[in-house]
Amino acid sequence: MDFLPSLATLLAFTAAGLLLALTPGPDMTLSISRALGQGRRPALFVVLGTSLGVVCHTLLVAFGISALITASPTAFFILKTGGAAYLLWLAIQAIRFGSKLSVEKIDQTKASALSNISTGLWVNLLNPKVIIFFMTFLPQFVTAGDPDVTSKLIFLGVYFIVIGMPVNVIVVLAADRLASWLQANPRVLRGIDCTFAGVFSIFAAKIFFTQAR
Repeated sequence: MDFLPSLATLLAFTAAGLLLALTPGPDMTLSISRALGQGRRPALFVVLGTSLGVVCHTLLVAFGISALITASPTAFFILKTGGAAYLLWLAIQAIRFGSKLSVEKIDQTKASALSNISTGLWVNLLNPKVIIFFMTFLPQFVTAGDPDVTSKLIFLGVYFIVIGMPVNVIVVLAADRLASWLQANPRVLRGIDCTFAGVFSIFAAKIFFTQAR
């Protein structure tokens, strides 16, 4: 079980993963829109597609970062420090601009299961912010000297899906009420923004001050 991170790391990752899953973004907007336009079943296939996209990102990051560690632990530290700066920038953006959730209830022709999975997959894969985020988020939970870094990164990526998929399913099942409620209660979205900013500011500070040596 060498691929398992420490309990403290796992708890921190769980908290961050849940927060991310609850934060409205392109994936959530797509699944809610599909649920409102085509129904729950097509929306669930979209969720499956976005989850497959996360698997792809995880594998790319896991093997890429493990190769970077082998080549240069210093370069890995630079990546993590740059990642901390990026997380801090995300926190500032959340405070300045906030979450955006814009969905409309419109009638659409139902697509096939494969088409919905493909849509979710490509929306996830073609979003440059996702790969940048995974490249800066996952490395915060591993160390350069860890011989099991690849397996741990893969575990964390899969665990991220385990955390996020139930949230996405609940969002789809409650899409109509959830979308209307969030849009009618901007203070809730603002609270999510502030929590998001706080958590990632903590991660950024951890890298800047505890590993800068």
